[in-house]
Amino acid sequence: MIYLKRLPPIPTIIVLAAVLIMIALGFWQLGRADEKAELLQRYAAAEEKSAIVRWPSNDEELTERLYRMTTIDCAKVTELTAVAGTNEKGTKGWAQIAQCVLAEGGEARVVLGWTREPQGPIWNGGEVTGIVAPGPRLVAMPPRAGLLPLERPDPSDLPNNHIAYAWQWFLFALTALVIYGLAVRKRVMGEERGEG
Repeated sequence: MIYLKRLPPIPTIIVLAAVLIMIALGFWQLGRADEKAELLQRYAAAEEKSAIVRWPSNDEELTERLYRMTTIDCAKVTELTAVAGTNEKGTKGWAQIAQCVLAEGGEARVVLGWTREPQGPIWNGGEVTGIVAPGPRLVAMPPRAGLLPLERPDPSDLPNNHIAYAWQWFLFALTALVIYGLAVRKRVMGEERGEG
């Protein structure tokens, strides 16, 4: 049997401190899960608001304006690229993206629309209306440059893994205790055999 007085003091303090930190991190993740769920509800409600908002100029404004409609004036296109994308019917293909310098200052990444092939059209800018999506990026609704519509940005696509992370931290804490308990038990049993 393991007695408390036979526990090595410094390793025990280190392990217990680590376990307490892991448990605290688990509870922190549970709190973050509640915050994220509230944020996702707010984003879902934002989709139904019809008022046009200004393009966000910082992270705080982005959080407030995600999934809302906005209009920008792309004064200059600095880059045209394509990334994997899905159209409104669920078909895989390419999302055509323009990096824009805005007429009122700042920049915006504009997802112009969908194509089956990676080569997209030449687009020289202009006014674009669409949905503010994570990134941040503006998903054009309707699409521009003769492209097909992409699937609508959906807040339910944002991950809410905080509960899983919380359980991972709790499991790490339990694992640390079990491993430490087995190590101490082995040490104590070895000492008892040596004494016999």
